[in-house]
Amino acid sequence: MKAIGTFSLLLLLAAVMVSAIAVVWTRHQSRALFVQLSQMQSQRDALNIEFGQLELEQATWAEPRRIDSEARTKLGMFTPRPQDVQLVRP
Repeated sequence: MKAIGTFSLLLLLAAVMVSAIAVVWTRHQSRALFVQLSQMQSQRDALNIEFGQLELEQATWAEPRRIDSEARTKLGMFTPRPQDVQLVRP
């Protein structure tokens, strides 16, 4: 009878130790994942800022006045005279 009690006590002690190790491991994993989450959120915020800047830059480059100015200065384009315009009909 005493052997069964000792065995039960050792079994319960082992279960408590395994449970304690599992709790420590779970907390460690939770902290590591939280750090990773924080880093990813910071990266997301930085990418959102860069995306906003790129959208602003794209809007600036696509402005009609800027396109017209670039076409005239760099490409040498000009508005045709009315007599130079020809209509093509299908």
